[in-house]
Amino acid sequence: MMRQYELVERVRRYNPSADEDLLNRAYVFAMKAHGSQKRASGDPYFSHPLEVAAILTEFKVDDATIVAAMLHDTIEDTAVTRADVDKSFGEEIGGLVDGLTKLGKLDFVTKHAQQAENFRKLLLAIADDARVLLVKLADRLHNMRTLNFMPEAKRARIAQDTLDIYAPLAGRMGMQSMRSELEDHSFRCLMPDAYALIVSRLQTLKTKNGAIIARIAAELTDQFVRRGIKVEVKGREKQPYSIWKKMERRSIAFEQLSDIYGFRILVDTVADCYAAVGVAHTTWPSVPGRFKDYISTPKQNDYRSIHTTVIGPGSQRVELQIRTYEMHEVAEYGIAAHAIYKDGRAGADAPGVSESRAYRGLRQTIEALAGDDSERFLEHTKLELFHDQVFCFTPKGRLIALPRGATAIDFAYAVHTDVGNSAVGCKINGRIAPLISVLQNGDEVLISRSDHSAPPAAWDGVVVTGRARAAIRRATREAAKAQFGGLGRQIVERAFERAGKKFSEAKLKAALPRLARASVDDVFIGVGRGEIFSADVVRAVHPDFKEERKAGPAVPQNESGWFGLPKATDLVFRVPGKSDPSEVLPVRGIDLDTTVRFAPKGGAVPGERIVGIRGPKGITIYPIHSPALIDFDDEPELWLDVRWDLENAPKAVYSTQIVVTMLNEPGALGVIATTIGEYGANIDSVASSANGADFRELRIDVQVRDIQHLNAILSELRGKSVVHKVERLSG
Repeated sequence: MMRQYELVERVRRYNPSADEDLLNRAYVFAMKAHGSQKRASGDPYFSHPLEVAAILTEFKVDDATIVAAMLHDTIEDTAVTRADVDKSFGEEIGGLVDGLTKLGKLDFVTKHAQQAENFRKLLLAIADDARVLLVKLADRLHNMRTLNFMPEAKRARIAQDTLDIYAPLAGRMGMQSMRSELEDHSFRCLMPDAYALIVSRLQTLKTKNGAIIARIAAELTDQFVRRGIKVEVKGREKQPYSIWKKMERRSIAFEQLSDIYGFRILVDTVADCYAAVGVAHTTWPSVPGRFKDYISTPKQNDYRSIHTTVIGPGSQRVELQIRTYEMHEVAEYGIAAHAIYKDGRAGADAPGVSESRAYRGLRQTIEALAGDDSERFLEHTKLELFHDQVFCFTPKGRLIALPRGATAIDFAYAVHTDVGNSAVGCKINGRIAPLISVLQNGDEVLISRSDHSAPPAAWDGVVVTGRARAAIRRATREAAKAQFGGLGRQIVERAFERAGKKFSEAKLKAALPRLARASVDDVFIGVGRGEIFSADVVRAVHPDFKEERKAGPAVPQNESGWFGLPKATDLVFRVPGKSDPSEVLPVRGIDLDTTVRFAPKGGAVPGERIVGIRGPKGITIYPIHSPALIDFDDEPELWLDVRWDLENAPKAVYSTQIVVTMLNEPGALGVIATTIGEYGANIDSVASSANGADFRELRIDVQVRDIQHLNAILSELRGKSVVHKVERLSG
């Protein structure tokens, strides 16, 4: 285990003005806090945070980051609290340590939900201070180095998480050396046979081609020096995981790979980079399509370099990466290479953070996804951060980096949320194209906009970036809230009134988990859309509520042959032509449990003549003018006389269906819903369909008291300017 003075000496090598007292106090504090705790390897637990701090000295980070590394497990795994850390080391370091602490005291339904919420907390902390990311990646790297001491099942889970999340996150932040080692450890754990095979092939290739590689490096150096360019040539061997991934992606054999070995040409200035390209291309033939200039258009993780492939000495294909020493440091150490993390001025608002495009992009992504629930946050962050990228341009030349497979819709949201929400079309490289077109490297994209447009909900299944998905869902929720929220509220309030209960938003909010909704507004929207029954809302707030089922209706006085049914408290029945009760009951096919229902289209309401038709599923009630009755003209034995009997159900409401053809303009649905609500009617469900470009047709299931109530509503709707036609459907 590293001793106290050894760690201090490591820090002082790159930072002579380091606060030695602070480092010593943190060392002693962490050692006492962890006490006799042991790791799975049997080593003292304190050796782990000490090794994490040692890894970070390689990145030349500030004192606060080193201290946070030593303390990063104290709050989570010991009796130390955030207040203790703040008191001993200040709120800055306390905030870093707290950002690295898992949520271990919450009640999670699933392990996946817990992992997702921990990841969410970590990324939100990273968005506040990038040093949290540096400590977390170093923590993960040391855990991967000692993974062999863990149980096999746990090893596989940790390795998969590392490969899915932490290695790509290191790559996104430009920390290639750390990404490579994390991938190497994960690959070896998850696919040991494939790893061993590739390592064996690499060793064989190195033995076979070692002399050729040295000769190529010497000849490259000689050519550049003769042209007056001071260079340092370094050989580069492709990592086992990168080789395996490329073999899998392209379905090729190891022997078919041409870029296993490459060379990095390090020079002093940007001008020397382009001069070196000129030397390489005039000395050896270049391979077409293999030139990439990441200096003029850097990657989103701040990577800058020129890549080219030439047919070099011995007719070998040679891949060259030409960059300055500063670019090389950023390529290896990413955000840790920026001066901002070396002079102690870290934090989201510190001067110089804007120098790191990678960190700025990560923060924007996290902020865009912050409104998601934890599991969606995890899913969409993976989609957003961990894909290969394509680089596209706005007409003004602004570079937009997107995951591979992104569409013009993703591009629009990457430019600005308002651009995405108002997008109606696009031009790609000057040609009109669908918004769902998949973009390619170098595409120039022009987005056409409309102030009266809103993103269709279907876009959510088309886009690939988490930023776009989050924005589309927000816009969809707002549109649904405007269209269905008010309607749903009216339906819910009337349901509570019918149940004899007082409606309270506070009580409904407390019942949200039972309805599987995140907010009261979501409940109203669900009811307005017909996704939630209003009675279910009442039962969620009042679990003991039960709809009372009354006995059958009273039989009409002074008339014989009529009978009632418990399942139709507002109706009485008689078989036509029968007047003697003894001849009527029992009626074949009818008993006390017989189901009575209204015709599926249009229904029937009090005040109009009705008739019953017996069938295998019970009795169906039709208005006497229903065209459906024609089908039963030849079956008089199925007919029943039916009368309304409302004494047992004086406050009952009845469903009927109306069809409204309205103008296709904003607010039209609101006018119709408000009109129905002002007349004291309930809307049970709404179905909308297009009727040409200028009209929409609504099929509304509306609950009314009687035929007079229904006619009054129809008359009022016909007088509205947004309504073209209204008619009632007859079942």
